[in-house]
Amino acid sequence: MIVEIVDKESADEIAKLAVCLTNEIIERTGIKHFDVDVPLAIKLCEEYMKSGQYCVVAATDEGRIIGFGALCESHSLYAEGTFGIIQEFYVMPEYRSHKVGQQLIDKIVDVAKNKRWKRLELCTPPIPEFNRTVSFYQANGFEITGGYKMKRVLA
Repeated sequence: MIVEIVDKESADEIAKLAVCLTNEIIERTGIKHFDVDVPLAIKLCEEYMKSGQYCVVAATDEGRIIGFGALCESHSLYAEGTFGIIQEFYVMPEYRSHKVGQQLIDKIVDVAKNKRWKRLELCTPPIPEFNRTVSFYQANGFEITGGYKMKRVLA
């Protein structure tokens, strides 16, 4: 298995895995949190990766991407500067519990340190359906900061 930063040539595979992530959240919670549009996801992923808005770390097994973390940069006063956000993180179910996620996190931390980010942040899927996901992140150095993920659609 190889864990590395990938370029826009991998956008198609990454976007399809991101759709798997959103579908899994919808299936487990029974709530349609996302509108899943595969062609749009592919287009946006390619644009974000090409422009440098997204940095994607992927785990590849025998030439196939089996997991990824998509990062973007943000800035805030509370974080005392520039930090990274893990926007999407997904490992194919058959590769979970094989340390793929841990290797992705390790590489993401290296990328964040190289970019001189002050911290990494992420938002977990809904609890209690994803308690195991929260435990995974805690086991890999993340701490709960409280609150809820909230949105306001502007369309």
